[in-house]
Amino acid sequence: MKKYLVIGNPIDHSLSPKLHNYWFKENNIDAVYEKKQIKESDIEELILAIRNDQIEGINVTVPFKNSVIPFLDKAEISEKTQSVNTIYKERNSLKGSDKIVGRNTDILGFRYSLEHIKYSVKGKKIFLLGAGGVTPSIIYALEEMGPSVIMLSNRTKKKAEDLKKLFPQIEIVEWGNIKDFDMIINTTSLGLKENDKLPINYDQVSPGKFFYDVIYNPKKTNFLLEAEKRGHQIENGKMMFVYQAQEAFRLFTIAPNIESGILPLINKKVLKLLEND
Repeated sequence: MKKYLVIGNPIDHSLSPKLHNYWFKENNIDAVYEKKQIKESDIEELILAIRNDQIEGINVTVPFKNSVIPFLDKAEISEKTQSVNTIYKERNSLKGSDKIVGRNTDILGFRYSLEHIKYSVKGKKIFLLGAGGVTPSIIYALEEMGPSVIMLSNRTKKKAEDLKKLFPQIEIVEWGNIKDFDMIINTTSLGLKENDKLPINYDQVSPGKFFYDVIYNPKKTNFLLEAEKRGHQIENGKMMFVYQAQEAFRLFTIAPNIESGILPLINKKVLKLLEND
């Protein structure tokens, strides 16, 4: 039986095992997908386990999307994102030439999640909270969609300034200072815990805004609940999660006889499965 993992810290909130195990069953694949909370010092050993065929593939979540990169044979990602969330073995016919590859499916996941709800960012003012592992992927995706401005605020200003070196056009805003926006995106992990709060005065936000949280479990973070109370449009990261997982599954199932991999179905049954958690 093939083994797959999602790694992170924290990891209890992850629904990846539920989704991937369902897709394995639906596609008659003899495999199991589990979650594992790790420390940074565990990464090298896990990559070695892929090399030795003890693990077939890994999904990576916070805070390891950048720190896994040095252990890979190649990272097929944009230089700007420096973020890997899917690791698998690229098998070659020549003995000893297999490579451990890292890819980023978050960019596609975010873009498809907006297409799913038919929301266009073209010409809009976008405000990002956070500068962590997934943030560069979201900026990269946004740039391709043509907003009028991308603003970013992070608790540690240096991290925000480091991102500006990669994406010179973004505007840095002091943490806690909320500028006028059309769409605000929480890319921080603030919201995974019940008492987590972001420094926003929701009553000062003008009506009709769009609040998007990359967190999908819990379904409604305080960030989304406070926005919903005031009549704003809200969206959690569930569809981003589902679409990035779909592409990761395709990469995991690439084989000599299935060169493009298996693209699993996203349907009502899949979404209901995730709703039940």
